[in-house]
Amino acid sequence: MEFGLFLMPIHPPEKPWQQIMKEDMDTLILADKLGFHEAWIGEHHTLKTEPIPAPDLFIAKAFGLTKNIRLGTGVILLQLHHPVMLAHRIAVLDHLGEGRFNFGIGTGGMPTEFELFGIDEKDRHLRAAEVMDIVLRLWESDGSFEYQGQFFNIKAPEPQPEIGIGIHMKPLTRPHPPIAVAAGSPHSPTATYAGSQGWIVMSSGIMHPAVLGSIWEAYAKGAAQADHTPNRNVWRVARNIHLAETTRQAREEADKYGMRHCITKYAMRQFKATRGNLDMFKPSKDMPDDDVTFDWLVDNTFIVGDPDYVVQRVQELHHRMGGFGTLMLQLNDWTPAEVGYRSLELFMKEVAPALKEL
Repeated sequence: MEFGLFLMPIHPPEKPWQQIMKEDMDTLILADKLGFHEAWIGEHHTLKTEPIPAPDLFIAKAFGLTKNIRLGTGVILLQLHHPVMLAHRIAVLDHLGEGRFNFGIGTGGMPTEFELFGIDEKDRHLRAAEVMDIVLRLWESDGSFEYQGQFFNIKAPEPQPEIGIGIHMKPLTRPHPPIAVAAGSPHSPTATYAGSQGWIVMSSGIMHPAVLGSIWEAYAKGAAQADHTPNRNVWRVARNIHLAETTRQAREEADKYGMRHCITKYAMRQFKATRGNLDMFKPSKDMPDDDVTFDWLVDNTFIVGDPDYVVQRVQELHHRMGGFGTLMLQLNDWTPAEVGYRSLELFMKEVAPALKEL
């Protein structure tokens, strides 16, 4: 098993943006020193609680401050981007990372973001698929390029190699950097798509274990349709994890230093306001929204405790899911930030060695 970070903490909007960026960057630098294998940075444009609208720029700076950790977009919201611009920016980023870049993509986002970009939410999957198709074809092209689609019509200028004109920007990693797809809903169609391509699949840290397994079922379905055998090592499972020396201390820190505040005041209320329910958190839609409390999440979905407790919970999850390749720690905002840093250090010192052979 490998270990990674999902670095889109739910930050309180009242915290200054510069402070948020410094703490997030310091987290990446620490993770690199501690030996985490990878980290993923998300994209949002209307969420003040997840306030990085340009993860490629953030990652570009982080490449210069880290040495070994792989960094990825977690994820680029495909339907919001023009494919030509996206193909060029991601190719440049892969070069800047000298081969340690992962290209995470998704079709999610908040309804407010579709509104901002003037995109009909019902078209998001088709539009995203078209964007990705164009990006991959641009990277493959060595000459003329033309694409007539439902959402984009693109015609590249005729190559004139003798004077240096033509499509030229390709990723360093050939044919492209590793591609990962975010899957955030039960029996996710995007997981099926990832399976058909043999790409990495990443599942949300708020999904209850009772529905989490449906992500792999959907992935395996896509693999079967494409007539190849899926490898569970590609599955990234995110969990909201916090450690302290004792379980009592970990729970107290979760209550006092920001985790409860951000989950209950912002995350849950945002889902309720934009989607009308808290179904994303539940094992079943039959569960009343009022029963989805922070304490219930800590007992059932999140993992908050001492190292032995965390090891046990992850082992149980791994067994229940039938195995997965990478555990991603879905991070939180902490005040003071050192509470979160100590948790990461404790994880890599006392938890990771016990889970490495899973």
